[in-house]
Amino acid sequence: MYEENNTTNNQDTGSTPNTNYGPSSYSNYNFNQGYQNPNGTPFPNTTPVPPKKEKKPGKVGGFFKKLILVAVLGVFFGACAGATFYGVYNYFGLGNKASQIAEGTTINKTDTADLNKDAKAEEGTKPAVSTEVSKVIESDISEVVESVMPSMVSVTNKAIVNYNYWGRVFSEEQEGRGSGIIVGKNDTELLIVTNYHVINGAETIEITFNDDSVYQANVKGTNKNMDLAVVAVKLADMDESTLNEIKIASLGDSDSLKLGEPVIAIGNALGYGQSVTNGIVSALNREIEMEDGSTGTFIQTNAAINPGNSGGALLNYNGEVIGINSNKIGGETIEGMGYAIPISSAKPIIAELMLKDTKTKVDSEDDIGYIGIQPANVMDGMPAGVYVAKVYEGTPAEEAGIRTGDIIVGIDNEEVGSYADLQKALTYLPGGTHTEIDIKRYGANGFEDVTVDITLGSRADIQTD
Repeated sequence: MYEENNTTNNQDTGSTPNTNYGPSSYSNYNFNQGYQNPNGTPFPNTTPVPPKKEKKPGKVGGFFKKLILVAVLGVFFGACAGATFYGVYNYFGLGNKASQIAEGTTINKTDTADLNKDAKAEEGTKPAVSTEVSKVIESDISEVVESVMPSMVSVTNKAIVNYNYWGRVFSEEQEGRGSGIIVGKNDTELLIVTNYHVINGAETIEITFNDDSVYQANVKGTNKNMDLAVVAVKLADMDESTLNEIKIASLGDSDSLKLGEPVIAIGNALGYGQSVTNGIVSALNREIEMEDGSTGTFIQTNAAINPGNSGGALLNYNGEVIGINSNKIGGETIEGMGYAIPISSAKPIIAELMLKDTKTKVDSEDDIGYIGIQPANVMDGMPAGVYVAKVYEGTPAEEAGIRTGDIIVGIDNEEVGSYADLQKALTYLPGGTHTEIDIKRYGANGFEDVTVDITLGSRADIQTD
C-alpha cells in the first residue's frame, strides 16, 4: 500500500519518517498521472483510497461486567446503611417501642419528650430514655358478660290505664318494659331490684330470666325518692332448670370508681331482650335535678343506656354491679350521657326493701283497706291526685289528721294521680295495715307536702251516716 511503501523508502535512506499527512504532504504528489503497463499502454487514471483505520478489538463482556460491578456496590452500600440504621435504632431503644406498639401497647408521653433531650445519665453512655408503657384496654368483654348474664332479668309492667272521655271512663291495658338484677333469696322468694318507675302502677309484673322462662312477681318494697324497688318471685313457682341457671349478682363498691374506668351496661334495651354496651366512667357524683325538683347524685357514663335499660346493671370489668341504670334520669336521652344510681348508695335501701312484706292482692273485697273520705276530682291548677271533699267522723282518715281540701298524692310509697290509682293501691293493703299517706295541703305559701301515718280500716267495718 502507499503508506507502507513510503515508510519503507524512508527507512532505507535513514531519514525520519514523515508523519505529517496534512494537505501540504499530498500537494507534491500528482494523483492524476497514470501508470504504464508492460506494453506501454497507460492504466486508466485511478485515485488511491486511504486505508481504513482498523478498530482495536474490544474485551468480550465488558458491559455486563460493569453492570455487575454497579449492582455489587449498590448491595454493599445498602447493607452498610441498613446496619448503621439498625444500630442507631436499637441504641436509642426505638426497636422495642415499635414492637410494643405492634403488640397493642402505647408509649408514655414522657418517652417522646426524653428522646428529644441531649442530657446523659451520670457518667453514662446513653441518653436517659423511659421505657414505661401502659396497657391498652382489652375490648373483648365476652367472658365478663357470660359470667353475669344469669343474674340479669327483663321486667314487664302490665298496667290498666283509665281514660275519661266526655264523662265516660275507658280502660286500656298497656305494657312497659325494663330490666332488673337478682340481688338475693330468702326461704320462699327470689328477690330482684329494679327502678321504681319501671314497676309503678303495674297491675301485674312479669320477670323473664336468662333461659327465657317467664314468671309473675309481686312488689316487696319501693323507694320513690331513690327510684328503687324490690320485687319477689315465689321459688315454689319456678322450675328446677331455671333455678339452676340463675345466680345472685355480686355488688361492688361505687365509691372506689375512678374517672375513665371501663364499665359495661346490660339491660332490656327497647324491650328487645338483653343487650350489652360498654364505655367508661365519664363523671362521678354528678348532681341531676329530678322531675319533682329534688337533686340526686349519680354516676355518668358514655355507655349507651336506652329506654328499657332502666333497672339494669352497670358493671366493672370484674363483673361487679357498681350502679343501677336509669333512663329516666337527666330528662331527654342525650347520646353519650347515661346515668346510674351508685350501688354504694343503693345497698342500704335495697337491704331495707328486701325485708318488707311482699304485697299481694287481698283475696276478699271485704278485707280491702279503707281510709274514710269522700273523694272528688281535682280542678285545674291543682296537683294531680285525689281531692278530699269530706272526712267522715270516726274513720282512719280523721284519726290520721286528714282534712277536707287535702289532695292525696301517694299511699304506701305508691304514686296516686287519680281515684283509680288510689283504689288499685288499696287492693294490696288489707284492713289493719299501718302505712303512710302523702298529701298536698294548701297553706300560706301555696301547696305544701305533708305525710301522715294511718292504720287502715276494712270495708266490712264501713258505717254510713
